[in-house]
Amino acid sequence: MGRLGESASCDYGVRMTGDQSDELDGFAVAVVREDGVWQVSALDNEVLSDLADAEKRLRDMRSAGAVFGLLDVDDEFFVVVRPAPGNARLLLSDATAGIDYDIAAEVLDVLNVDIPDIDPDELDDIDPWEEGDLGVLADLGLPESVMSVIVGDTDLYADEQIGMIAARLGFADELSKVLDSLGH
Repeated sequence: MGRLGESASCDYGVRMTGDQSDELDGFAVAVVREDGVWQVSALDNEVLSDLADAEKRLRDMRSAGAVFGLLDVDDEFFVVVRPAPGNARLLLSDATAGIDYDIAAEVLDVLNVDIPDIDPDELDDIDPWEEGDLGVLADLGLPESVMSVIVGDTDLYADEQIGMIAARLGFADELSKVLDSLGH
């Protein structure tokens, strides 16, 4: 499910298995804050396996306010994607996911971080760690120290961690409505 496999090309130079979005559980949402009001909208699940697509869809929103994406991939890990001039600012909640998931491998590639050299059979015995920008949402009210606590709570599923981010920033109700409409 959403795992790396046969090679194909992608924008970030990482092995891709083709269309994995049909196999991946989870959700992707775009979050916009404009004039102090939060708006949350669903993104197609295709972005769960393609970082370039996620970034493009967020950039296409062209809001005057803050725009970022929250991607819950198989409820195993999440990615925060925040378009910025040049490359997007990124946070991957679990770097070990790069072993099994295309989008996690893409994030690591963009961050110039090697995919962890861990035997896939030993993953259950390894504590996950984040890679990327813990301060990606600091200017919106989620300090790096709080994001670190959220990401570091490995007893939580990815959707629960995203829920904590939404609650801390003040868009939990908007997120809940979108997730209800998606059946999550």
